[in-house]
Amino acid sequence: MITTKILLIAGIVLMALALVLLFKPWLPAAVPAYAGLWLLHLSTYTTFPQWIFIFYGVATLMVMGIRYLQPKGEPDGKSTGNLYLALGAIMGCLLGMLVEARFMVFGTILGTVLGQFAFSKTPHGTWLRFPKSNFIQYLCAKGLAVIVAVAMMGIAVEGFVFDIK
Repeated sequence: MITTKILLIAGIVLMALALVLLFKPWLPAAVPAYAGLWLLHLSTYTTFPQWIFIFYGVATLMVMGIRYLQPKGEPDGKSTGNLYLALGAIMGCLLGMLVEARFMVFGTILGTVLGQFAFSKTPHGTWLRFPKSNFIQYLCAKGLAVIVAVAMMGIAVEGFVFDIK
């Protein structure tokens, strides 16, 4: 009984850490989100099918590999893009949840793309205009990490909403 509560609290803390890492990415946010998903599952307060752990485990490994291969920092020296990508992904995830559970990941992807598009219209994001290849490269490098982390957080929230015991 006490172990399940400790696992539950640790999972929630890791999900909150992943949320913070979306805005200040000194570590890919997908790593604590994936660990938090496991801890929430092990706490037995919510259960997830095995395919979620396999799929998001591979996605987390891809995010870590991309993070390792890309240069440090942003081309303009600022990290303003994280704010736009994270807020767009979170809003898209929440709107997707309102429609239906299966639209949550689609909403996360759409929100991330729209957040990046909004960032490209700011003075700090002028190097990231839409028709250029930089837009797609930035989306694949930074946006994928945000999409994976926010989708795992959304799955955890849905697990509590639909599967509370």
